[in-house]
Amino acid sequence: MLFRRTLLAAAALATLTACSQAPAEHDMSAMPMPDAGTYKVSSTSTVDNADYRFTIVDGGGKTVTQFEPDQTKLMHFYLIRSDLTGFQHVHPTMAADGTWTAPLTPAGPGDYRVYAAFTTGGKEQVVGQPTQVPGTATSTPLPPASASAQADGYTVSLEGEPMAGMAHSLKVTISKDGKPVTDLQPYLGTSAHLSAFHEGDLEFAHLHPESANGAELSFHAVLPKSGNYRLFVQFQTNDTLHTAALTLKVS
Repeated sequence: MLFRRTLLAAAALATLTACSQAPAEHDMSAMPMPDAGTYKVSSTSTVDNADYRFTIVDGGGKTVTQFEPDQTKLMHFYLIRSDLTGFQHVHPTMAADGTWTAPLTPAGPGDYRVYAAFTTGGKEQVVGQPTQVPGTATSTPLPPASASAQADGYTVSLEGEPMAGMAHSLKVTISKDGKPVTDLQPYLGTSAHLSAFHEGDLEFAHLHPESANGAELSFHAVLPKSGNYRLFVQFQTNDTLHTAALTLKVS
């Protein structure tokens, strides 16, 4: 099942790392590509293991082995639990036969969804599937909407009031000890990474800053539905990745 990569639509496109071309020996223009929606994640692994193995198959059931870099990586893999906890964003490695291995922190009991985001044949795709870890799961209530969150001693603040289906600007400011940070390092080729999941159906979106002024990052956002979204802001300092989580209410 294809999950719309909402915030990467042309109208909502932030500054996106250019994808490299396929190797010359593979004429991608001559290769018939399946329609959007025909790709699937195929796996017999479970997310309670450290290595989650999967393949991407096309509409004909054939394993896809040709991918182009997107935000410096061939594959972005996401894991989220149904209560919008347990977020993981990792970058799998692919074997010659098209089998990907995603290094996960083993997940506890509960219902989850995995997403694979990739580019093949010059087209960006996001596919996902539900998965479950057996056992007794305790649901965590979604925190109320908030304009700021803490992560490893940093304060991540959010400004903006997006409305469903409309383009809006979101501003993220990162500070520490009351002062704007000055040592942000590039992460995935840009200043920060933002993932968003809609409460209830877990619809996924992600975007990158369209501009950065020190610790102030501007995002172009189009969120298709009203309701609560859980936002995960990832940024890097001193070679350490930090993740802040905020709840955003969309009217």
